[in-house]
Amino acid sequence: MPVEKTPGSAVYAGSINQSGAIEIRAERLGRETSFGKIIEAVERAEKSRAPVQRLADRMAGYLVYFALGAAALTFLITRDMRSTISVVIVAGACGIAAGTPLAILGAIGRAARLGAIIKGGLYLETLGRVDTVVVDKTGTLTYGHPEVRWVAPAEAAMSEAVLDAAATAELRSEHPLGQAIVAYARAKGRSIAEPEEFDYTPGRGICALVEGATILVGNRALLRERGVAVPAAFVPEEGASEILVARDGNMLGAIVVADPVRPEAKRAIEALARMRMRTILLTGDAKPVADAVGSELGIAEVHADLLPDDKLARIKDLVRRGCVVAMLGDGINDAPALTEADVGVAMGSGTDVARESADVVLLGNDLARFVDTVAIARRTRRIIWQNFTGTIVVDAVGMALASLGFLNPLLAAFIHVASELAFILNSARLLPAAERPTPSPAARPA
Repeated sequence: MPVEKTPGSAVYAGSINQSGAIEIRAERLGRETSFGKIIEAVERAEKSRAPVQRLADRMAGYLVYFALGAAALTFLITRDMRSTISVVIVAGACGIAAGTPLAILGAIGRAARLGAIIKGGLYLETLGRVDTVVVDKTGTLTYGHPEVRWVAPAEAAMSEAVLDAAATAELRSEHPLGQAIVAYARAKGRSIAEPEEFDYTPGRGICALVEGATILVGNRALLRERGVAVPAAFVPEEGASEILVARDGNMLGAIVVADPVRPEAKRAIEALARMRMRTILLTGDAKPVADAVGSELGIAEVHADLLPDDKLARIKDLVRRGCVVAMLGDGINDAPALTEADVGVAMGSGTDVARESADVVLLGNDLARFVDTVAIARRTRRIIWQNFTGTIVVDAVGMALASLGFLNPLLAAFIHVASELAFILNSARLLPAAERPTPSPAARPA
């Protein structure tokens, strides 16, 4: 939601001026500005990311050394070359070495089919261990642009009269709330007249002259300054903006405008709760708005009025306490937090810097895709651990039987190949199924 700036107000670097002219005194330059600090935070977080060696590669190496050691011990004890060869043959690490990358490859392909681009197997593995999900509000849980919720006429007015007056006054306004009112009126099929005069007061609202009538559209301060009595009954909906409308000193009514919550957001938050994941809302928006969104979506932990550095500090604190954190965001101010989290997830319609800083990018803004991606990551992790456990059990039992002389080299080779084939096929279950083209009506049998 836009923030009104009056003389003496601080303006952050990277802000967008919605309407009118503005004169700014630069107090900090370059890397000292808020925007520069965001860039520095992203660079520091990128440099501090430690390389992680795959557990599968280490496990495969350990199994090879263990098999060679067991074979040498068998030969020293039994002096039986057939048993020694059987120990070497029955032990195999291909189920881990080949099954793990195959599982990761299949999971990344399956996630891409669902609309989530994962930038590497490391992030997929980490996503499978996530226990805390941190979400931004604007553009992530909400659409990021205001819409009219409802029109509340005064006793002597009708909804159409309130909407027509407000849309006429706001027709030439560049303010996002005014544009939302005009768009709503046009969607309702209302004709909008051209105002004869138009005067905008920052932080107050608009005074317009239409067919000789003076129309006021703004907040309570504007109407009280012009001597309009505002009924106490007009109370804004929690988390929404109240826009009052008056004509020739008489109150017409109010229009409630808010940034609507995405319909799929509630289902996604509920799904994360069923997966026993903790959800936290971090936003730079005002606390009443953040609390309203959190209440609507069932998010118990809400932190508002946060700057980019504040979000980054919260993520660092969660990671320091041992939480495996996934951060969802879409804006420039989310970039440091996306980079610092164990897994950063960017909305597809977000800013370029957010998508570049993230480890996972959702193609679009459907949070259900993130839930599906987490489910795929958890399934991948289960399959990989199944392969780990199965390989260790088969190798241990096989080497024990071979060292005791119960397996000959041929049977040892069969167990080796059969077990590794089973583990590779277990990983192959994650490969996305090939899409079959739909036959044309003419090609279908009658």
